[in-house]
Amino acid sequence: MSVRNIYIVGVGLIGGSIAKDIKRLNSNLNIVGIDSNASHLDEAKALQIIDEKATLEDLVQADFVILSVPVDAALHLLPKILDTVHDDALVMDVGSTKTNICKAVANHPKRRNFLATHPIAGTEFSGPKAAVENLFRHKTNIICEIEKTAFKLQEKALTIFQIMGMRIRYMNPEAHDKHIAYVSHLSHISSFMLGKTVIEKEKNERDIFDMAGSGFASTVRLAKSSPEMWTPIFKHNKENVIETLEEYINNLEQFKALMKQDDFESIFNEMKATNHIKDILNGIA
Repeated sequence: MSVRNIYIVGVGLIGGSIAKDIKRLNSNLNIVGIDSNASHLDEAKALQIIDEKATLEDLVQADFVILSVPVDAALHLLPKILDTVHDDALVMDVGSTKTNICKAVANHPKRRNFLATHPIAGTEFSGPKAAVENLFRHKTNIICEIEKTAFKLQEKALTIFQIMGMRIRYMNPEAHDKHIAYVSHLSHISSFMLGKTVIEKEKNERDIFDMAGSGFASTVRLAKSSPEMWTPIFKHNKENVIETLEEYINNLEQFKALMKQDDFESIFNEMKATNHIKDILNGIA
């Protein structure tokens, strides 16, 4: 594969984890980090996630650029990155929303150099220290508008994804943003608001710590996620997120109404029917 210099723009959980995985392609690959946070770059270098530090101007030397920054920043940076890279370079973003990012470069002269992706994996942690190997193994990577990317560059990307052990799914940007609002964005909002509710009502933090079981801990886990990353996601998928919230709130209101009516048979039936989610998600690590 004709890739030597791989630049990671945004060396945090996702960018850093990709860097760790693609190093397995060839230990001689040169992994270069770019980040607006200088301490992140120093940390990533000390952890040997990257081999060198660089700036956006250095992207003229890049064979492959992975843009892993909050979606607001990605919308701003992507056109500039495409302006800078050489004609055979591949530029890939990994953001959680795809419609606006695809629109931002729809008419760019180097649109063929760009691949819109969303590797669906992560943790609630952030920064270079959060990066882990094999984060993406057996996970799904959504690719949007692949037909707009040069074929030889598609091949480069698919080779990387194969090494990372990812499953590939193709989807248009609008469908991606609608589906991801349900299965990802809504769960983060639910977790944040559950954490908010408990913090507001349980003033004694020791009581929260002592009485929180594994169910609460797993449900509220996503509330530890980065607001810097998630606020732009909600902003750029606003319409879909509002639609999912309206449906979710409606279900909560119905559940509350059944409680007030002492209709626990219906509550049982609702939960029993929802147990089918076990079958749908069977096999997800």
